[in-house]
Amino acid sequence: MMKNISRFIFLTVVFFITASPAWAKIDVVASFSILGDMVEQVAGDRANVKTIVGPDADAHLYTPNTGDAVAVANADLVITNGMGFETWSATLIETSGTGAVIAVASDGIKPLLVEGRVDPHAWNSLTNGIVYVNNIQAALSAISPADAAIFKQNADAYRAKLTALHRRALADIAKIPTEKRVVVTAHDAFGYLASAYNLTFLAPQGIDTDAAPSARQLAELISFLKKTGAGALFVENIANRDMIAQISRETGIKISGRIYSDALSVKGSPASSYIAMFTHNLELLTTTLAASR
Repeated sequence: MMKNISRFIFLTVVFFITASPAWAKIDVVASFSILGDMVEQVAGDRANVKTIVGPDADAHLYTPNTGDAVAVANADLVITNGMGFETWSATLIETSGTGAVIAVASDGIKPLLVEGRVDPHAWNSLTNGIVYVNNIQAALSAISPADAAIFKQNADAYRAKLTALHRRALADIAKIPTEKRVVVTAHDAFGYLASAYNLTFLAPQGIDTDAAPSARQLAELISFLKKTGAGALFVENIANRDMIAQISRETGIKISGRIYSDALSVKGSPASSYIAMFTHNLELLTTTLAASR
């Protein structure tokens, strides 16, 4: 009897040890909401994904907490944007003592420079978004080679959707006269969008949201817009709308809606995924610019 019980226990332990790779999930930490959604699209049900900076939150101003450190410490893989976007990430990773693999989603992308500084908002070009997907797929596959085929299948389907949306963006924006393609937002987050789709973005703040523009800078922008006008003026989901409201009052340019720059929106709202965010921004831009005088 005892032999049978011992044999049963032994076989049960062996089963769980040998079976675990088939059902165990990778623990992944992504630095902010847009990146977290990308990881979920590629990983599917083969990973538990924790996002540090959530929807409608500003990663520029974020301060990590104890829960973030615990999540990073327990992770198999940590994925950041890079390009200096998460100024807090290196300290968080170091202090957590994690043994996780660290991957940078923007690796291989040629950075844009804004006043001599690297612009980190590379995801605002869909061709760059595809590079993110490639890097995410490679990082996940290196952690779990047994799931590499699943990651490839998911990534292939995702890349196809991003490519189709990129082609749509090129076609839709090409219909708008070049002189109408001037857009004003709160901070300089859309340089890659401007470069990829032949738009012009103006902003009172630079690439970070933690430093307010000087009164002189704001006055110069308002004076310029009074003379030239703009096709569109938008508030951002992560930025204080007071500056945009002031620009609107002093120039007479109407605020035409909310554009999403550094974060997704909460579930059930217009920009709860990377594709939904880009689609919302594209439709808002093209509709507003086409109607502008």
